[in-house]
Amino acid sequence: MVQCYSFCFLFLLFLHNISFSESLKSGFSVELIHRDSPKSPFYRPTETHFQRVQNAVLRSIHRANYSRLDHDVETTVTPSTGDFLMKYSVGTPPFQIFGVVDTGSSTVWMQCQPCKNCYKQDRPIFDPSKSSTYTRIPCVAAECLSVTTTFCDFNKGKHCAYKIGYGDGSISKGDFSRDTVTLTSSSENRPIRLLRTAIGCGHDNVGTFDREHSGIVGLGRGPFSLASQLRPDTGGTFSYCFTPMFEGEIKPSFLHFGDRAEVTVKTAVPTPMVINNEASFKYYLVMEAMTVGSKRIEFPRNGGEGNILLDSGTTLSFLPDEVYSALEAEMVNAVNLVRTDSPIKKLKLCYELTSGRKYQIPTVFAHFKGGAVVELHSINTFLKVSETKICLAFAPRPKAVFGNVAQQDILVSYDTQHNTVTFLNTDCTSEL
Repeated sequence: MVQCYSFCFLFLLFLHNISFSESLKSGFSVELIHRDSPKSPFYRPTETHFQRVQNAVLRSIHRANYSRLDHDVETTVTPSTGDFLMKYSVGTPPFQIFGVVDTGSSTVWMQCQPCKNCYKQDRPIFDPSKSSTYTRIPCVAAECLSVTTTFCDFNKGKHCAYKIGYGDGSISKGDFSRDTVTLTSSSENRPIRLLRTAIGCGHDNVGTFDREHSGIVGLGRGPFSLASQLRPDTGGTFSYCFTPMFEGEIKPSFLHFGDRAEVTVKTAVPTPMVINNEASFKYYLVMEAMTVGSKRIEFPRNGGEGNILLDSGTTLSFLPDEVYSALEAEMVNAVNLVRTDSPIKKLKLCYELTSGRKYQIPTVFAHFKGGAVVELHSINTFLKVSETKICLAFAPRPKAVFGNVAQQDILVSYDTQHNTVTFLNTDCTSEL
């Protein structure tokens, strides 16, 4: 099935003809809502800043604990641990949805009426019978034949169905359908209508889903992710730039598509995306080494496959044991602070902050295949977990993950046509 993706996707583009209602040659941007932002349905005003930090770390560990490679699993983690949401609308007239954005998932789905076996959702649930543009995909359509998560449901008049399983046992299943998806361009404040978008209309959704959101917005490599379905109009390029998430007020972050997603700085070097045959819908890269000061820490290779997952939904970064141990040792040598116990068990290296005492965190250089080098500053490597403590935002784990703390103030651009990712250190708040 992995080998079919490129051919099947091109075939789908010919048959499916997803189109914009207006020209978007220059691309567009939409706001990403961090789950701890006051704009988020997850926001709890009674939580302290450091409670939110701790919750983010625990979500990250929970996500990593359920990570596994499985041909039959759409995404290999828990379905509700993403840190960013997107507000969009489905149907005609438009019905507003909050979806969890996940680069580790390749389907867009939401809860739908009738919802007899669904998780409790705070917001109203979409009723497809009230949308004049909603249609169920027939079994004979190419969309129903190209991936393992879609199949023919003969009990419903030969219409296509989908079933997505998650690493923690959660399941979403229902009708595989088409409808109009409407996004709001943050720069022009105008609606962007995506006609006949393939979307899962979930009537049976059970597991660890959060009641605050309506479903998942997949941005993965599969043919039915939002990024892939936009490819005919955007050239397959999208990017994001995460503003600092745990330092004072959370500023908006943005998801860019098309020309606006491109990195135009000539010194920025792309690194190839590598297909992991057991998780082909995810974005894997090859990290060659990490450098701290004069110490170069070599990263173990994984044959011809990627050795680190680029993940927007994981807070921490995870490294193989030997890499983590070497990184921790170099930090211990370089940071002139007193070590202390962590208030969060899984964070191993923490320091006590003393009022008036100056300290420096060394810059870590992440070296990727192809010559790409990413500078990781203190905002990328340490989290302030209390008023007087900071902890290294990395943890040991067999499967490496490059999480979103490490991606703060870095423009991350995905070119799915040329299969590359480009990193550019920048001030993400300058986009505001």
